[in-house]
Amino acid sequence: MSGNAMVSDLAQQVFARVDTKDAAGFAALFEPEGRCTFGNYDVLAGPEQIEAAAASFLASIAAISHSIRHEWVIGDDTIVEAQVAYTRLDGKAVTVPVVSIWRTGADGMIEDYRVFYDLTPVFA
Repeated sequence: MSGNAMVSDLAQQVFARVDTKDAAGFAALFEPEGRCTFGNYDVLAGPEQIEAAAASFLASIAAISHSIRHEWVIGDDTIVEAQVAYTRLDGKAVTVPVVSIWRTGADGMIEDYRVFYDLTPVFA
């Protein structure tokens, strides 16, 4: 999962759950009022919406694997630069650069999560 030796526990959890296509486990990392935005899609509010959207996306691909290049943790904010390998349903492999940014609350749960990427090659 990581190309970087120093990866925070939360980053490991986030990407391990996504890479195993565990939408419920991913959503469980969010506060009840947590928000998530994937690319230019609408903001998802709360773990239920986050889980449903993640499950729908993960069902549209055969596999996913994050290779973390860099992680910066500044207070409650985390920025992760990664190369993400997708295996499409037709078996074709595509890798795209991705930046994820999140903020945690006092309880360590994710308050706000944003992912910046261009998935055009994955679905072209």
